[in-house]
Amino acid sequence: MGESGESSVAVRRIHGLDRGSNYSPSSGSTAWIGKGLSCVCAQGRESVARIPFELTPSQEECLQKLQRRLDVVYDSTKVEHQEALRALWYVAFPEVELRGLITEQWKEMGWQGKDPSTDFRGGGFISLENLLFFARTFPKSFHDLLQKRVGDRSLWEYPFAVAGVNITFMLIQMLDLRAAKPRTMMGALFLKILAEDERTFDLLYCITFKLMDHQWLTMNASYMDFNAVMKATRRQLEREFLLEDIQRLEDMPSFRLLLR
Repeated sequence: MGESGESSVAVRRIHGLDRGSNYSPSSGSTAWIGKGLSCVCAQGRESVARIPFELTPSQEECLQKLQRRLDVVYDSTKVEHQEALRALWYVAFPEVELRGLITEQWKEMGWQGKDPSTDFRGGGFISLENLLFFARTFPKSFHDLLQKRVGDRSLWEYPFAVAGVNITFMLIQMLDLRAAKPRTMMGALFLKILAEDERTFDLLYCITFKLMDHQWLTMNASYMDFNAVMKATRRQLEREFLLEDIQRLEDMPSFRLLLR
């Protein structure tokens, strides 16, 4: 990385695509999910080249499996979803008894109100799965972010859980995961890695959450700066994804921020 904190980029060639092509990283804006705001990561993709990529059978199967996960909405009447939410509480606060699925306690994790189900509209059930994966795979980083242990923090910090839902939604849009096949280099590179490791989306979520917090601290950000921090996080992810030597997510420079 240079002095500005930005990585120099050696752009990959995929199916004959190189720096001479019309590709440019997507630069959509982000919007905070919060009271009075109804959208997240509103995209402005007119400047992004739409490049057709053909999928291998394995890549197509992995994409469809992930898309089925994206289609699952959080349903507070389903026992599976209730248990996942309880599990999240106890990985976050193992020594604190949860008084119910609707309780003021949830605000301690950074949900907007006493009923977390109202915050899952932006990310669906997969956003809860992402948080659980983060907590179980990188517990040190998860608790550092949850409890804001690292760095000189703002008096007006981002709410942890709601930020997590924002990150899920941002990644879905950045990678264009609802499309039948990738239309950008980012999407194509992601599916190549996904076909080799089905945890790829969840792992990228962890990297992104930790990177977002790193950007937050670097920018000395406060609550009202969240959109700017998300934009900076997205730009850095795009730069790292396009580095020539990235063959798996563990090769990304930001992966080294994560602690188990």
